[in-house]
Amino acid sequence: MIKTKSILVILLPLCLAFFSTTSHARNAAILIDAESGKILNELEATQSWFPASLTKVMTLYLAFTALNQGQIDLRDQITVSPHAARQPNSKLGLRTGEHISVQEAILAIITRSANDAAVALGEHLGGNEENFAMKMTAKAHAIGMFDSHFMNATGLPHPWQVTTARDMGLLAWRTMHDFPQYYGYFGAHSFYFRGTELRGINKFTATYPGAEGMKTGFTCGSGYNLMSSASQNGKRLIGVILGGQTSPHRYQLMISMMNHGFAGDFTPSEKTITAIPVKTTGSAPYLLGCGNSSATHSSYDNDSSPSPVIHHLSNKHAKHSRHHRAVAPKTAPIISRHKPASHHAKTVKKAVAKSKPQKRHHH
Repeated sequence: MIKTKSILVILLPLCLAFFSTTSHARNAAILIDAESGKILNELEATQSWFPASLTKVMTLYLAFTALNQGQIDLRDQITVSPHAARQPNSKLGLRTGEHISVQEAILAIITRSANDAAVALGEHLGGNEENFAMKMTAKAHAIGMFDSHFMNATGLPHPWQVTTARDMGLLAWRTMHDFPQYYGYFGAHSFYFRGTELRGINKFTATYPGAEGMKTGFTCGSGYNLMSSASQNGKRLIGVILGGQTSPHRYQLMISMMNHGFAGDFTPSEKTITAIPVKTTGSAPYLLGCGNSSATHSSYDNDSSPSPVIHHLSNKHAKHSRHHRAVAPKTAPIISRHKPASHHAKTVKKAVAKSKPQKRHHH
């Protein structure tokens, strides 16, 4: 009996320590000087994490690569498969057999985090989503994201789909520098689809001074994620937040980190985002229960809080939609109010302008 009690006394602190690390609020973060690539601040930057919709930036990285190599064109028409049409929210409500252009898919992914558009684009590039996910992982490792693994084009929950704040920071940095001609798309506040202007959901991009854009993400496992870039007074920064407890919380964390970065409050480091980390820390934490015990198996809007539903969704989809509230004013421009990072800005603006209302066939 004495031995049993002594064992319990030893095990109890270990159990409490375990639950304290898995149930308490936590997050990971990294801040990078966008020009030099130097890491200005980091918190659990090599901790394994679920990427949620930040995954879609890798989907877009492969799309931009294919555009650069002439394998696809912005005007190419993608035929929506049954698999793409079945994707859960967030989505455009694409129907099987419907067509969407590569450019529309890119803008839908950035502004609305549309899962159906992401899968359709992935299938267009890889034949099917499984093959495309393999290409995503291979490309991630090729550019130095050694602690990332992708199983789908969207970021919807999968236990093997993991990343780190450091890897997401590297992806943002590589996207900015490798594709200056397409990087401007990330600043889009809205785009037109089926004659309707669909507003962006990223509040940081819409409101933070000097914000250039990037991507939001949410699943119950990941918490509220955010990848952002901004420029102020000649300084350009890239930030990643993983694991916000609420949508406002991730924005607060990003704003605070960016503010300190622009103020020069962080001690400059010689370590750059391209340096290979020593190791990844632990397994990905599961952050939020989302109010029910079946959350691990449920499909959630992998971005944000509820908002008005896109008008062309069916009543069934509308009932369960969890889109963000529109954050841009009615006069919001089609592309970012901030100029893209290169002399190709006009090309991007002209391309996006073509997404304005036009007659489309409904299937």
